[in-house]
Amino acid sequence: MVRWLATLSRYDQQWFCWCSQRSQSFQQQSWIRWISRSGDGYVYAIVAVLLYLNHRQDGSVLLQLLALGFAIEVPLFIFIKRVLKRPRPYQQLSIQAVIQAHDQFSFPSGHTTAAFLFAGLAAGYFPQLSLLWFSWATAVGLSRLLLGVHYPGDIVAGALLGTALAQFVRSSACEFLLECRVPVMVI
Repeated sequence: MVRWLATLSRYDQQWFCWCSQRSQSFQQQSWIRWISRSGDGYVYAIVAVLLYLNHRQDGSVLLQLLALGFAIEVPLFIFIKRVLKRPRPYQQLSIQAVIQAHDQFSFPSGHTTAAFLFAGLAAGYFPQLSLLWFSWATAVGLSRLLLGVHYPGDIVAGALLGTALAQFVRSSACEFLLECRVPVMVI
């Protein structure tokens, strides 16, 4: 492993242990698991359909952008995980995770990547809810850390990757969609 990457990984493990020690009371709370589960794919579909039913034009474009975004995001984060093969905290450290992850590797956090992709796209078409979208995406990422399945660096990488993918999809896909406008991103 490259020296700087090993140093970064060591700091990431230290931050994870620090967070884990201070969050023992949160880990057993059912609402933390609920927040994590809200980052599963079906929630995006439900919210997107509800937005479409209430705001046909922007909702339609958002649905199309989300479909494209997730078609890029899922294979990309799986590819990155399989190349980097970073073990999850509960596989590498002497800790007991509250939940078991869906896959073997931790970097980047797929839940966080998807949450920030959704938040970035939804905020562009429903900016009045931007604070809600990004607060929720942040909560999804933090829940994965608190549940013991990701390091802080996995969460940061997922947030950056999801945000970058949202920007990429918005800026490149709109030329192919009818009635699509490239909204100004306000964070």
